[in-house]
Amino acid sequence: MSRIVELKNVSAGYAGEIVLEDINIDIFGNDFIGIIGPNGGGKTTLLKVILGLIKPYKGTVRFHDDRHGKSSDSVGYLPQINQIDQRFPISVIDVVLSGLMSKEGLFSRYSGKQKKHAEDLLNQLGIFNLKKKNIGQLSGGQLQRVYLCRAIISSPHLLMLDEPNTFVDTKFETDFYEILKKLNKEMAIIVVSHDVGTISWYVKTIACVNRNLHYHPSNHITQEQLASYNCPIQIITHGDVPHTVLEIHKH
Repeated sequence: MSRIVELKNVSAGYAGEIVLEDINIDIFGNDFIGIIGPNGGGKTTLLKVILGLIKPYKGTVRFHDDRHGKSSDSVGYLPQINQIDQRFPISVIDVVLSGLMSKEGLFSRYSGKQKKHAEDLLNQLGIFNLKKKNIGQLSGGQLQRVYLCRAIISSPHLLMLDEPNTFVDTKFETDFYEILKKLNKEMAIIVVSHDVGTISWYVKTIACVNRNLHYHPSNHITQEQLASYNCPIQIITHGDVPHTVLEIHKH
């Protein structure tokens, strides 16, 4: 499978303070990577570096995908829902279509084919009936589905999700990850999450981020591996979810 993104010796942060140091990772077309680590360890910063929202202090971020012509069109992004202003007066269908702005421009009119594609996505996620509602009227789980549609409407090569289960209702959580499994046949996926018990059932590999990045080429992590770079994880699971319970270790 072809390489999509390559990060080489990347260090980044804010106001001169380093949050990520010497990050090296290659992301390939069939990857499904779970990003775990402590709060403040740099997980969201890593996503922002890949998105180009933060310029590295050193190192390089290189996109190998030339299908869209520019890197911003190659990546779909689902941010943490608590970072989104639900008071903004916009309908569900318009939110989904806004995922095409980088292609079409801010004031472009959307074609009938594009609108049909947006409606199909809403239908696949079970929220077609909400297409004309204002996003401020939606529950957290419904809003999550809307923004997933927005993230994938441009058919990106890489989909990145930051704590996607924060506002997903329990009923939808399993369906949500099953949807991601299907999408993984068409695109690489990176999921940032504290819920190791759930994501380890679905992801193929895991990267632990705590200033540095430690990559595990499987979805199984031992206590010794986590302890070696101070990555405390808390797991709460229900049902038949395979998991590992780890002892507390200090930063």
